[in-house]
Amino acid sequence: MKIQPFTKTYEGRRVLEVPELELEGGKIYGVIGANGSGKSTFAKVLAGVVAADMPGRKTEKGLSLGYMPQKNYAFRMSVKNNILLVNRNPQRAARLMAALGIEHLADKRARQLSGGETARMALARLMMRDFELIILDEPTAAMDMESSLLAEKLMADYCRRSGCALVLITHSLQQAERMADELLFFHGGRLLERGEKERLLSAPAQPELRRFLDFYGSGGGQQS
Repeated sequence: MKIQPFTKTYEGRRVLEVPELELEGGKIYGVIGANGSGKSTFAKVLAGVVAADMPGRKTEKGLSLGYMPQKNYAFRMSVKNNILLVNRNPQRAARLMAALGIEHLADKRARQLSGGETARMALARLMMRDFELIILDEPTAAMDMESSLLAEKLMADYCRRSGCALVLITHSLQQAERMADELLFFHGGRLLERGEKERLLSAPAQPELRRFLDFYGSGGGQQS
């Protein structure tokens, strides 16, 4: 699938510049970069929740798209009913809750969940449907390591089974290393480098990416 080139400007300042992108189904694209590099803005424009500067669609017409923002919403009902909102398939809901380790919370009021539990519920709710493109903005940021690993396995299984292209915005270089097939590196609002994970990690072309890997690869400032 093709993503049309776009820019985003706030108050006269260009904060994002993205060239045309080709995304392949069945692949996970890890979006990395320091805080303020444009990762979340990229996700919002791609998902259509924020308008780009240029008019028109950025993704193909008719493309089924799922999006999980950083701030997850819990409706005033049980966890199970939150998950069933988009697809009344109790078997699928049960499988997703079990995969994320929240089956024991099925009847709990969703507004009473912790941040990590809410994120797991929101991920299960999103994955009640199959999409061609799915965009996840730091989906495991509020989770502990055990929950994050469960979520990572579910995300990878979902991508392979559904054949979707999965765009994963992550603050964790280690998570990107574990999950991604390709990496997209943002710096200063620009997509500075992209390519196969192994090549970018071992032989980055851009000095900004080399510095990023040197700092965050040693554990500086990022969670695993």
